[in-house]
Amino acid sequence: MDKITVIPTVKVLDIFAGAGGFSLGFKMAGCEVIGAIELDRWACDTFSYNHPLATVIKADISTLSDEDIALYFANFSPDIVIGGPPCQGFSIANRKAGDPRDPRNSLFKDFARIGRILQPRLMVMENVPNLMTVKTNNGALVIDLITETLQNLGYYTYWKVLQATDFGVPQIRNRLFLVASRCDLASPFPEPTHYIPGQKTQKDQLNPDVFQLEPCPMLWDAISDLPELAAKEGNEEQDYVSSPNNKYQRLLRGDCSILYNHKAMNHTKRMVERFSAMKWGHSVNDVPAHLKPRKRNSQQIASSAYDQNNRRMHPEKPCHTIPASFYANFVHPYSDRNFTAREGARIQSFPDSYRFLGKPTVVSHKLLAREGRDEEKYLCQYNQIGNAVPPLLAKAIAKNLLQQIQKDLFSNSKEAKNNVDTRKQFGAERKSSVQVS
Repeated sequence: MDKITVIPTVKVLDIFAGAGGFSLGFKMAGCEVIGAIELDRWACDTFSYNHPLATVIKADISTLSDEDIALYFANFSPDIVIGGPPCQGFSIANRKAGDPRDPRNSLFKDFARIGRILQPRLMVMENVPNLMTVKTNNGALVIDLITETLQNLGYYTYWKVLQATDFGVPQIRNRLFLVASRCDLASPFPEPTHYIPGQKTQKDQLNPDVFQLEPCPMLWDAISDLPELAAKEGNEEQDYVSSPNNKYQRLLRGDCSILYNHKAMNHTKRMVERFSAMKWGHSVNDVPAHLKPRKRNSQQIASSAYDQNNRRMHPEKPCHTIPASFYANFVHPYSDRNFTAREGARIQSFPDSYRFLGKPTVVSHKLLAREGRDEEKYLCQYNQIGNAVPPLLAKAIAKNLLQQIQKDLFSNSKEAKNNVDTRKQFGAERKSSVQVS
């Protein structure tokens, strides 16, 4: 009888986990998601609901001691640690990008600290491309400091900006990914699997590899089978009313029998009229003057409007980048309303079975703080979706990495067991008050 080779389960820990899109991609690739660390309560609820076997720790990672971390994950010994430290501090939209006083920028140190304590074989970090150019007060590139820190821990480091449409996500979304590996990797990043129809150059046409790629689904390919809604219509749970129309829709619907999170915004009559005046590509700056936004607490028309707010998307193109506030950024290609949370999730490549918990939207966190409404100061469904790593992009990254580390996992199984024993001893008598979901 031939000897059967058993492939070891690759265990993944997600830090700065959010709603779990990064984890979902690794799960799709065959990994076991063993745990998550996330500060936001509603995001933790979403993660726990969709990854019921994972240990979810609701905590500010910077407040967790080394002993806390060793204790909670000593029994799991994650092979891979993934995470997207909050990127707003380095975002192009932030005028003070890279400000060393921004506490979000120090969270990269905690990412490296997890590597020092748990010693995973791989670490994968996601962030905005602007991270490549941000410098400290001393003129050092932040990306160089991050890679140097990880290299000092014994990792080979690689980074690259990946485009979501190259991997079948119907959305123009550039993100920086940094891979830290215990072994040298020949190809740390996946090759594109998709192309945008109509964007092949003459050079591409002569390249035989291009003909192996699949066309990336467009916006309407992603959402056209969802129930038609006007403003204020829809529910958190409802039935499907039509069959899937294409491969992408069949993939995301799977065997799901209930449609979650497909509730339209409660727009005013005036806002619906504004949307009805928009053509594809138009924003609030392109509507008649009497329909433009008014000044706060006034009936006067504002002298200027943010051009990215409420832009009607083209159905036969990839969607623009889905941000955390996409409930106010995009107008449906045909209906006079913003996207629903589920439509955003489709554009992000979340399957329909992935349910988002918490309120659909909340008002400004600053306003909630002033009014003492702390019980609502959490990431709403739209925030959770917009902050996520698109699962199909994460899956492509995971599959590529798994192909390269399988031999390393086999040959170092004894070493991995020793690491587990060391961490068990390190955290055995530690008492912790960290909330575990």
